[in-house]
Amino acid sequence: MRFNNAVPGTLLILFAMAEIAYAMTFPRLHGQNYGPDLFPTLIGIGLIVCGAILIFQGIADRATVPMVEIGDWAQDRDNVLNVVIVLGCIVFYILLSDSLGFIPCSLLILTTLLIRFGSTWRLSLFVAVLTTFVIHTVFAKVLLVPLPWGILLPVAW
Repeated sequence: MRFNNAVPGTLLILFAMAEIAYAMTFPRLHGQNYGPDLFPTLIGIGLIVCGAILIFQGIADRATVPMVEIGDWAQDRDNVLNVVIVLGCIVFYILLSDSLGFIPCSLLILTTLLIRFGSTWRLSLFVAVLTTFVIHTVFAKVLLVPLPWGILLPVAW
Protein backbone atom coordinates (compact mmCIF):
# COMPACT_ATOMS: atom_id res chain seq x y z
CA MET A 1 0.00 0.00 0.00
CA ARG A 2 1.34 3.36 -0.97
CA PHE A 3 0.13 6.81 0.00
CA ASN A 4 0.60 10.22 -1.50
CA ASN A 5 2.70 12.38 0.88
CA ALA A 6 -0.36 14.51 1.62
CA VAL A 7 -1.98 11.64 3.55
CA PRO A 8 0.77 11.02 6.16
CA GLY A 9 1.40 14.78 6.25
CA THR A 10 -2.21 15.38 7.29
CA LEU A 11 -2.02 12.61 9.90
CA LEU A 12 1.24 14.04 11.23
CA ILE A 13 -0.33 17.48 11.65
CA LEU A 14 -3.37 15.99 13.43
CA PHE A 15 -1.09 14.03 15.77
CA ALA A 16 1.03 17.12 16.46
CA MET A 17 -2.04 19.21 17.28
CA ALA A 18 -3.28 16.53 19.71
CA GLU A 19 0.18 16.32 21.27
CA ILE A 20 0.37 20.09 21.73
CA ALA A 21 -3.14 20.17 23.20
CA TYR A 22 -2.18 17.45 25.68
CA ALA A 23 1.09 19.21 26.58
CA MET A 24 -0.87 22.36 27.41
CA THR A 25 -2.55 20.44 30.25
CA PHE A 26 0.78 19.99 32.07
CA PRO A 27 1.02 22.03 35.28
CA ARG A 28 2.96 25.28 35.23
CA LEU A 29 6.02 25.79 37.40
CA HIS A 30 5.54 28.48 40.02
CA GLY A 31 7.32 31.69 39.11
CA GLN A 32 8.49 30.53 35.68
CA ASN A 33 7.35 31.60 32.21
CA TYR A 34 7.87 28.11 30.85
CA GLY A 35 7.16 24.66 32.21
CA PRO A 36 7.09 20.99 31.32
CA ASP A 37 4.94 21.74 28.27
CA LEU A 38 7.72 23.68 26.48
CA PHE A 39 9.63 20.86 24.79
CA PRO A 40 6.56 18.80 23.77
CA THR A 41 5.09 21.98 22.28
CA LEU A 42 8.29 22.74 20.37
CA ILE A 43 8.40 19.17 19.08
CA GLY A 44 4.75 19.47 18.06
CA ILE A 45 5.48 22.67 16.14
CA GLY A 46 8.33 20.89 14.36
CA LEU A 47 5.99 18.03 13.47
CA ILE A 48 3.45 20.49 12.07
CA VAL A 49 6.15 22.03 9.88
CA CYS A 50 7.20 18.57 8.65
CA GLY A 51 3.57 17.65 8.00
CA ALA A 52 3.06 20.85 6.00
CA ILE A 53 6.13 20.04 3.89
CA LEU A 54 4.73 16.56 3.20
CA ILE A 55 1.36 18.02 2.22
CA PHE A 56 2.96 20.49 -0.21
CA GLN A 57 5.03 17.67 -1.73
CA GLY A 58 1.88 15.55 -2.05
CA ILE A 59 0.00 18.33 -3.77
CA ALA A 60 2.90 18.85 -6.18
CA ASP A 61 3.02 15.09 -6.95
CA ARG A 62 -0.73 14.53 -7.19
CA ALA A 63 -0.57 14.13 -10.99
CA THR A 64 1.86 11.19 -10.78
CA VAL A 65 1.19 9.69 -7.34
CA PRO A 66 -2.39 8.71 -6.42
CA MET A 67 -3.66 9.46 -2.90
CA VAL A 68 -3.83 5.72 -2.08
CA GLU A 69 -2.50 2.84 -4.12
CA ILE A 70 -3.43 -0.65 -2.96
CA GLY A 71 -0.75 -3.27 -3.60
CA ASP A 72 -1.17 -6.65 -5.29
CA TRP A 73 -1.22 -8.37 -1.91
CA ALA A 74 -4.74 -7.04 -1.29
CA GLN A 75 -6.09 -9.18 -4.16
CA ASP A 76 -5.34 -12.37 -2.21
CA ARG A 77 -8.05 -13.21 0.34
CA ASP A 78 -5.60 -15.06 2.59
CA ASN A 79 -3.41 -11.97 2.90
CA VAL A 80 -6.39 -9.78 3.72
CA LEU A 81 -7.59 -12.34 6.28
CA ASN A 82 -4.11 -12.38 7.88
CA VAL A 83 -4.22 -8.59 8.27
CA VAL A 84 -7.71 -8.78 9.79
CA ILE A 85 -6.63 -11.53 12.22
CA VAL A 86 -3.54 -9.59 13.37
CA LEU A 87 -5.57 -6.41 13.89
CA GLY A 88 -8.25 -8.45 15.66
CA CYS A 89 -5.61 -9.88 18.02
CA ILE A 90 -4.43 -6.36 18.86
CA VAL A 91 -8.00 -5.24 19.59
CA PHE A 92 -8.57 -8.44 21.61
CA TYR A 93 -5.53 -7.66 23.79
CA ILE A 94 -6.51 -4.02 24.28
CA LEU A 95 -10.08 -4.88 25.29
CA LEU A 96 -9.52 -8.02 27.37
CA SER A 97 -6.01 -7.90 28.83
CA ASP A 98 -7.15 -6.23 32.05
CA SER A 99 -9.90 -8.74 32.72
CA LEU A 100 -8.20 -11.91 31.39
CA GLY A 101 -4.62 -10.95 32.14
CA PHE A 102 -1.43 -10.85 30.12
CA ILE A 103 -0.63 -14.55 30.30
CA PRO A 104 -3.97 -15.93 28.98
CA CYS A 105 -4.19 -13.22 26.30
CA SER A 106 -0.62 -13.82 25.17
CA LEU A 107 -1.14 -17.58 25.02
CA LEU A 108 -4.33 -17.22 22.97
CA ILE A 109 -2.92 -14.63 20.59
CA LEU A 110 0.41 -16.35 19.99
CA THR A 111 -1.17 -19.78 19.51
CA THR A 112 -3.76 -18.38 17.10
CA LEU A 113 -1.19 -16.51 15.03
CA LEU A 114 1.30 -19.38 14.93
CA ILE A 115 -1.36 -21.84 13.79
CA ARG A 116 -2.71 -19.39 11.23
CA PHE A 117 0.75 -18.89 9.75
CA GLY A 118 1.37 -22.61 9.32
CA SER A 119 2.74 -24.07 12.53
CA THR A 120 1.39 -27.28 14.08
CA TRP A 121 -0.82 -27.24 17.19
CA ARG A 122 1.82 -28.85 19.37
CA LEU A 123 4.68 -26.58 18.25
CA SER A 124 2.43 -23.49 18.39
CA LEU A 125 1.42 -24.21 21.96
CA PHE A 126 5.02 -24.89 23.00
CA VAL A 127 6.35 -21.69 21.41
CA ALA A 128 3.44 -19.65 22.82
CA VAL A 129 4.04 -20.93 26.37
CA LEU A 130 7.79 -20.41 26.15
CA THR A 131 7.48 -16.94 24.61
CA THR A 132 4.84 -15.84 27.12
CA PHE A 133 7.00 -17.03 30.01
CA VAL A 134 10.08 -15.20 28.69
CA ILE A 135 8.17 -11.96 27.97
CA HIS A 136 6.46 -12.04 31.37
CA THR A 137 9.71 -12.72 33.18
CA VAL A 138 11.64 -9.98 31.38
CA PHE A 139 8.96 -7.31 31.64
CA ALA A 140 7.34 -8.08 35.01
CA LYS A 141 10.32 -9.35 36.98
CA VAL A 142 13.39 -7.72 35.41
CA LEU A 143 12.07 -4.41 34.05
CA LEU A 144 9.33 -4.16 36.72
CA VAL A 145 6.60 -3.34 34.18
CA PRO A 146 3.24 -4.12 35.81
CA LEU A 147 1.51 -6.59 33.49
CA PRO A 148 -2.15 -7.35 34.21
CA TRP A 149 -2.83 -10.63 36.06
CA GLY A 150 -6.56 -10.74 35.35
CA ILE A 151 -8.05 -14.15 36.17
CA LEU A 152 -4.67 -15.41 37.40
CA LEU A 153 -4.47 -12.86 40.23
CA PRO A 154 -5.10 -15.53 42.94
CA VAL A 155 -1.96 -17.40 41.81
CA ALA A 156 0.20 -14.35 41.03
CA TRP A 157 3.87 -14.78 41.94
